Amino acid sequence: MKKDKLHIHWYPGHIAKAERQLKEQLGLVDVVIEVRDARLPLSSGYTNIKKLLGDKPRLLLLNKSDLADKSILKDWCEYLEKITDCPVIISEAKGSRDLSEVIKISVELAEPKIQILIAKGLLRRPARVMVVGMPNVGKSSIINKLTKSSKTKIGAKAGVTRQQQWVRINPKLDLLDTPGIIPTRQDDQLQATKLAFVSSVSENAYSSEPVAQALLDILGEKYHSSVSEYYKVEHLTLSDIAISRNWILKGGSPDTERTSKYILKDYREGRIGLFVLDDLPDF
Repeated sequence: MKKDKLHIHWYPGHIAKAERQLKEQLGLVDVVIEVRDARLPLSSGYTNIKKLLGDKPRLLLLNKSDLADKSILKDWCEYLEKITDCPVIISEAKGSRDLSEVIKISVELAEPKIQILIAKGLLRRPARVMVVGMPNVGKSSIINKLTKSSKTKIGAKAGVTRQQQWVRINPKLDLLDTPGIIPTRQDDQLQATKLAFVSSVSENAYSSEPVAQALLDILGEKYHSSVSEYYKVEHLTLSDIAISRNWILKGGSPDTERTSKYILKDYREGRIGLFVLDDLPDF
């Protein structure tokens, strides 16, 4: 695979709009729940998150852990807690075992802000929280899980556009029911490619063949045995897998385009196996 064929194209206009909308939303809340994809604990995080959020308290969720290699997620939690100074929770795309902990920590993180308001003579109010993250990390599923037990919409607040709706999760917590989309601006093409693996980048921004081969290259380095066993090939190339599946074009050449789409789908749905594709730094 030629490296120059692998390039993720970004759209600055979309990025600027997403940043503007996110900053407007951030001004409404006390705490941010940042959702990342557990398969990419670093790459699905925004490089300038601190600049974007300012001093806003943050809870970090490693979501879609049911698609990730759980054996190393605990180490990732320890690492991320150390470098971000934020609490980290492992979350699944399905199921709600983690919800009580998410609610408890969110309320605790907001308490200093609530105390400041009380000191100014204001009445105690519920903590205000929003969920942010890159596209397709599971922000909406987290919101849906949090709001499932409470359908009490409390409407727009003063100074807030009508589109912004709040849901009372419990007497101590209000949730902005619109996810904040962190724009996927990346200068690092490897990071951008990894985001394409998990559909955090629009399919219009890349060609499937070089991205699928890049995925096979990383899987080959980290999980070669299980992936080669799944595809029944020794060499993890699009051509070899296409031949193994008998996906051949007229004229006898392997159908690598069809193969690439199946590989990306297999990975995204957890069929090949459960993997973490970022390398855990020493700490």
